[in-house]
Amino acid sequence: MRKTVVRKYLAVFVAIAALAMAASSQEKKESTEAHKIVRFGDLKWTPIIKGCDLALVAGDMNTEATPCVLRIRCADGSKIPAHWHPTDENVTVLKGTFLVGMGESFDESKLQTMNVGNFVTVPKEMRHFAMTKGETIVQQVHAMGPFKVNWVNPSEVDPPGAAAKPKS
Repeated sequence: MRKTVVRKYLAVFVAIAALAMAASSQEKKESTEAHKIVRFGDLKWTPIIKGCDLALVAGDMNTEATPCVLRIRCADGSKIPAHWHPTDENVTVLKGTFLVGMGESFDESKLQTMNVGNFVTVPKEMRHFAMTKGETIVQQVHAMGPFKVNWVNPSEVDPPGAAAKPKS
């Protein structure tokens, strides 16, 4: 009787160990499959306002609680009117100079300069605006979806085709 109980426990233990190993193997396989290099030249740029384009680098910017990475490039002197997002926005400057200010309307006296490598977190719903200096600026945004731009005053937003396209 005791041998039978021991065999049953041993059989259950072996089954659990096999399942655990299979799950671990599946996790390793999935993480390997998820590896993906995104080449700058493969980004799909979409005009968002006069002088600025947006490209999705990774993730899904439209699904709630889903991480996403975006890039925004703007021509020299582009002005981004006051706006806000429903989620936190984390911005890293990759190229050029990005000037950012907080407030309900664009106010050049409130702009703070961000150079290459600088990082800023803008809390959700905080009104902010920006401007670029230099031939081109590329910034990287990390956020949670849904990532949306809500313009404080939509009449200040120039349509995308109103200026020359930034250089890549």
